[in-house]
Amino acid sequence: MNTLKKALFIDRDGTILAEPYDEQIDALDKFAFVPGVISALKALSGLGYEFVMVTNQDGLGTPAFPDDTFWPYQNLMLNTLAGEGIKFDNILIDKSFPEDNAPTRKPRTGMLGAYMDGSYDLAASFVIGDQDTDMLLAANLGAKGYKVGPMSWEEIAEAVRSSSRQVTITRKTRETDIELILDLDGKGPSGIATGLYFFDHMLDQIPHHGGVSLSLSCDGDLKVDEHHTMEDVGIVLGEAIAQALGDKRGIERYGFALPMDECKAMVLLDFGGRADFVWKVNFTRERIGDTPTEMFKHFFKSLCIAAKCNLRVEAEGENNHHLAEAVFKAFARALRQAVRRNVFDGTLPSSKGTL
Repeated sequence: MNTLKKALFIDRDGTILAEPYDEQIDALDKFAFVPGVISALKALSGLGYEFVMVTNQDGLGTPAFPDDTFWPYQNLMLNTLAGEGIKFDNILIDKSFPEDNAPTRKPRTGMLGAYMDGSYDLAASFVIGDQDTDMLLAANLGAKGYKVGPMSWEEIAEAVRSSSRQVTITRKTRETDIELILDLDGKGPSGIATGLYFFDHMLDQIPHHGGVSLSLSCDGDLKVDEHHTMEDVGIVLGEAIAQALGDKRGIERYGFALPMDECKAMVLLDFGGRADFVWKVNFTRERIGDTPTEMFKHFFKSLCIAAKCNLRVEAEGENNHHLAEAVFKAFARALRQAVRRNVFDGTLPSSKGTL
């Protein structure tokens, strides 16, 4: 399974540290953080982004420093942030002069080659800085950009957090080739094609009733049978949900619901980090359309294990189409309730302090 990584590319001078009037931090009394930056970076921690500092070395130290010597106030900055649980995964500093026209100098992307190899979802990544060159860097990377000054750090953190629950996964095996994009906040388009028309109809209930967006395609070995397609879709969807939830701060965690015509379905859902599965649904037909009914249990079990959730599904009724649809609708409504998040609440919904 190939899961694309995401990054926050964060400028230093004027973005994390305030620049003094002479653009030189050469004394302790000229060292100060930009207002709100520490609480904002802390709020952005745990959302699944790599923190990458990207800066041209202007103002805060000079290229005269030896390459193996850190500018001393950068260490003070990093140690202060680390004390609040904020750590950078990588630090990239270009020490060229503006007149050098170096390919590594922002807004050029020479320093960021490792992040342009296809392993990062740059469209879901962000550049945060205080200069127009930072916004040009975002455009050159194909990432989103937020500028400190026109926006406060609090506003930037809220904007990133509210759009952070999108996940792209590709998974290719000898049996299936799956591409999936999930956004728990429902901002993207939805479209589903697995080669099984009734299964597609059921999966369509998830974005429609779950308040999420889901783009999913699966090219499976349906000439063999439907097992691999439905199992692997369950695995990938469960993995995507788990990743999109991040550290789960502020989510409701639990969900349940739902009647449909003569059927009733109940789905109990808990994103508590432990997988347990109960299925009490009795179909009386071997197939509904082109989809074997026995595989619905396996689909939800695969999803449950991959999402690391507690999932209990119970349903009863006469019409098998209605029965299956009630289950998927109930799951979607339970999902909608459980993943709902208060972006201003950074607490974990657990008395243990961890999920």
